[in-house]
Amino acid sequence: MNYVDYFLFILTVVVMIATPGPVMILVASAGLQGGYQKALQTIFGTNFASLILIFISILMLNGIVAVNQNYLNIIRVLGCLYIAYIGVGIIKEVLQTPDAAALTMVSAKKGGFKRGLLVGISNPKDIIFFSAFFPQFVSITPHINTSLSILTFTWIVLDFLTLSLVYMFFRKLSNSHLYPKILGLCGGLLLLIAIYGIAQLFI
Repeated sequence: MNYVDYFLFILTVVVMIATPGPVMILVASAGLQGGYQKALQTIFGTNFASLILIFISILMLNGIVAVNQNYLNIIRVLGCLYIAYIGVGIIKEVLQTPDAAALTMVSAKKGGFKRGLLVGISNPKDIIFFSAFFPQFVSITPHINTSLSILTFTWIVLDFLTLSLVYMFFRKLSNSHLYPKILGLCGGLLLLIAIYGIAQLFI
């Protein structure tokens, strides 16, 4: 097994998941509003989305499926619009309910498995990673199926652990008077990410 490439894969995955993006911010905002249960449901949704993208990547590597670039662009645009919709919703809620205690009570509709799945499956960063970057590490073992199994399992574990740590970090801030501002910042970042994602298609 090529441990150098495997370590680079682990490092890349952790950095990619931990850097601000739709999935990380959605998990943070879901946890802030709905607690660990809601954050966990969201993480499971994003994990399942990753498995779907990995499966498509495997089919592409084996030459079974060829994905048209135009289809990928359409998915990216729809994903960005959905991410923007979530961001605007969070900002509106903060503006309408600026009190921290009241905000923590409004949690039932935030995050969850379905929303995590939709954001994860349409996240431009993940689409690019699994279609272009992920295949570069299939040579960590002499057998491609073994490599894909190791990489997939590693991704799921790192994804779950990293997002859980993100939730715990943001949850500590929920008792602060800065809580509404932090939540509003999450919404604003989601909106900026969506705008940036769409703009990239036209540059």
